[in-house]
Amino acid sequence: MAEKCLQEEYAPEMVCWGCGPANPEGLRLRSFAGPPEGGKGPDGAPEVVAEWTPGLNHHAFPGVLNGGIIGTLLDCHANWTAAHWLMLQAGATEPPVTVTAEYSVRLLAPTPTDAPVRLTARAVDSGPRRAEIDAELHSGGKVTATCRGVFVAVRQAHPAYHGR
Repeated sequence: MAEKCLQEEYAPEMVCWGCGPANPEGLRLRSFAGPPEGGKGPDGAPEVVAEWTPGLNHHAFPGVLNGGIIGTLLDCHANWTAAHWLMLQAGATEPPVTVTAEYSVRLLAPTPTDAPVRLTARAVDSGPRRAEIDAELHSGGKVTATCRGVFVAVRQAHPAYHGR
């Protein structure tokens, strides 16, 4: 059996359109904690990586990935990076439920749809219930989009809490 991604390990019933394993119509992004010797953020946060393959239904125009899809991939990947980092920081056995408080995406170049894209992300600042994440989308060895976001752990009363 293939290695489980963070989403499959900690939220197998999640239906998020971007990264939910239980959403057959979604993008089904799979994020993996990178090896300990991999890239690290300023706090020593390990890099989280993903690879995703676009389909014909993800085009903005022929051969180029839609910007909204790019934003969704970066948002979901950065969110799971935050949850993973907060779990490590707390010494917990499972990540907190996190949501996006804010994020911004920079589209640097057209992203071709003829090959998989690679996403990388790492925490650049954090507190007990929040993490600031930098993420990149790579295509053909080139960074075509970046994202910086703030993600917060929510409590049981938040609607997202039971969505996992």
